[in-house]
Amino acid sequence: MLVAAAVCPCPPLLVPEVAAGAAPELDAARAACTDALGVLAAARPDLLVVVGPAGQSGRGWHPQGTPGSFRGFGVDVEVRLGPATGAVTERELPPSLAVAAWLLERTGWADAPIEGLGVGEPLPPERCGEVGRDLGTRAGRVALLVMGDASACRTLKAPGYLDERAAPFDAEVARALGAADVAAVRALDAELAHELKASGRAPWQILAGAAEDAHLAGALLYDDAPYGVGYLVATWS
Repeated sequence: MLVAAAVCPCPPLLVPEVAAGAAPELDAARAACTDALGVLAAARPDLLVVVGPAGQSGRGWHPQGTPGSFRGFGVDVEVRLGPATGAVTERELPPSLAVAAWLLERTGWADAPIEGLGVGEPLPPERCGEVGRDLGTRAGRVALLVMGDASACRTLKAPGYLDERAAPFDAEVARALGAADVAAVRALDAELAHELKASGRAPWQILAGAAEDAHLAGALLYDDAPYGVGYLVATWS
């Protein structure tokens, strides 16, 4: 059963070495992520599942101890998804799960075993719900760390340029996540999310599937778009 969830953004810029001189601009987001992980720890889960968007090579399951790095972003920073288990892993974490691993290392997560799940952006809402329901049965007390960004079209300099639909979309996402409104998250328009380059849509809808019968309360801890990309931090507990 799902007992708690944290929703965090997944830009590699959260890692100060990647952001370099711009690192202070996301200090508030980092602090909110730390607070959100504290909510997960307080729930005393038996298992933490980290869910994040991934390209073709990063989709599927990533066991505890899977390594990742930010060398692709120009810095020699390595991470690991929880303590090494001795198992041989054949691939690295996708960037979203590497950011999650960095957040978990930064906060000293030692509260439960960890698994990672890389999710394809096109995953249909119905399938997201099925995946979420399955996640909720993986242990007696399951916590989710859900990685993903809102739209990337909030300003002229945003990666997706300015789209007038972006701000209303992000506002509804923020409201739904802040209220733990399962029905509203489930109802997010997958096509619109794709057009607005919102990488979090599928992970959020997986969360909605996992939370269907959990009756959790939500809190919105952070909502901003410092680079024209919507970054949200929320907790469900």
